[in-house]
Amino acid sequence: MTGTGSCIIRKDKTILLECGHPEFEAARTALADYAELVKSLPAYHTYRITPLSLWNAASGGRTAEEIIASLQGLSRWGTPAGLEEEIRRLISRYGRLELHAHVTDNRLMILRTDLPALLDELGEFLVLSGLQLNRSGLMECECPAVNRGLLKQELTRLGYPVIDMAGYREGQRLNLAWKEKEFHEGASKAEVFGLRDYQWEAVRLFHGSGGSGVVVLPCGAGKTVVGLAVLEKLQCETLILTSSTTSVGQWREELLQRTNLEEEEIGEYTGERREVRPVTLATYQMLTHRSSKGGPFVHMNLFKERNWGLIIYDEVHLLPAPVFRATADIQATRRLGLTATLVREDGREGDVFSLIGPRCYDLPWKSLEQQGWIAAVECVEVIVPMEPALRSRYIYAGGKEQFRLAAGNPAKAEEAEKIIAAHSGAAVLVIGQYLDQLEAVADFLDAPLITGKTPQRERNKLYAAFNEGSLKVLVVSKVANFAVNLPDASVAIEVSGAYGSRQEEAQRLGRILRPKPGENKAYFYTLVTGDSREQEFAMRRRLFLTEQGYEYAIRAGDQQKEAVL
Repeated sequence: MTGTGSCIIRKDKTILLECGHPEFEAARTALADYAELVKSLPAYHTYRITPLSLWNAASGGRTAEEIIASLQGLSRWGTPAGLEEEIRRLISRYGRLELHAHVTDNRLMILRTDLPALLDELGEFLVLSGLQLNRSGLMECECPAVNRGLLKQELTRLGYPVIDMAGYREGQRLNLAWKEKEFHEGASKAEVFGLRDYQWEAVRLFHGSGGSGVVVLPCGAGKTVVGLAVLEKLQCETLILTSSTTSVGQWREELLQRTNLEEEEIGEYTGERREVRPVTLATYQMLTHRSSKGGPFVHMNLFKERNWGLIIYDEVHLLPAPVFRATADIQATRRLGLTATLVREDGREGDVFSLIGPRCYDLPWKSLEQQGWIAAVECVEVIVPMEPALRSRYIYAGGKEQFRLAAGNPAKAEEAEKIIAAHSGAAVLVIGQYLDQLEAVADFLDAPLITGKTPQRERNKLYAAFNEGSLKVLVVSKVANFAVNLPDASVAIEVSGAYGSRQEEAQRLGRILRPKPGENKAYFYTLVTGDSREQEFAMRRRLFLTEQGYEYAIRAGDQQKEAVL
């Protein structure tokens, strides 16, 4: 207890990290491995240690003693009484329960432990007896194989994560090979196949996980290529689920460009096509489509259409709630989740952990920036004032309407114009939440607008013009939050967002992370109405990116920077 550490650790498992401390950056990197950032104020960042954050650390090989030693090294005044024991207790639960295939009856699974008293404790939970979990020995229980996913889901919720060792079906064989680049003597694998070292490492760790897990990489870091490399290693028919028709097209392009698959081997299951082929690309929207409100999900049978050996969940943080049920039913199929952030605004990170798999690879955004694989981004929050007429309406509005008025502040259009002028010649994305606001901004800037109503063909035409450089400013709604390949975009201006969505903020910044020629730099502007409820939500939106090491300069209008958070 030297009194010089960067962190104050409290007994409620929260940690205050002093932002001005000389070891701030090193401490932030260490904490990200086993704690979650919950608040970022100018003086202190607040982290919280949770069971899930510890279990993800444990799945990556971290021990309780390593985590405790890290905390002791960071702490200014030592660790509170009981915290170290609590960490040991939670970490010890990971790996204590293992799920195995039944030796003689494939209709059953075996849940094993080395602690008989644990099974006695589990027997107290009625929800588990409802899943037909029955004691079959001193240190094991039997459960119907069809309840494999639901059992893991419930045990995680009860605080007892399971390591699934029951194995996976091989799936129908698929002969897939890379299209090799021209080979020259001394070429590395990365040069020949186009994979980077961290991508190979992600594939290796996923394969070592046994067949289920989540790879976390920032936008622009090549998560699609990681998915293709896993597919190539497993050589099996694969279902790829993603967030949009645009993303389906990008996956198809990558498959044709990088592998030997032919057009007829790749199917698209979208609103426009219904193709089920050895590698099938589908959207989450299709899977959750109903013919009527409250009716069945008519396309969920896609999970059973072929003998899939692998399912890839692209943008797994967007996985719709109804798909969790389908995922619970297909636990015998290997599963790869790809995402830029494990943050889910609906709080279902535990379901991703139990049903898709634990985090098996996570590379900090700033590490990739330092290596030059993604652009360095300067983040600026611009405080935009309200005109008197708007302020008068705002004062007498209710809470929700106040946010809407502030978010749609008409003065933001003029501020966006000034920013665009300051980045003359740059490829600029203007991104927002509300259609009426975006229509007004697009009209003010004399720029085209893409929304959910824009036909896919028109979207592709505008994206192509933007990528070719003939279109310098593009206004987009939230349809461009995910899986839109705009590599030359170097400036993003966020005029409004979905309340305090950390996930959305990360995805929007991700639109400009592709490497840039020259200084490899990009700019992310968030326009926020001053003295309004929008500022509260903007602070929350920054949380995930703050955890990744991004700082937001705060300035008023087009004036000089006033502060840095």
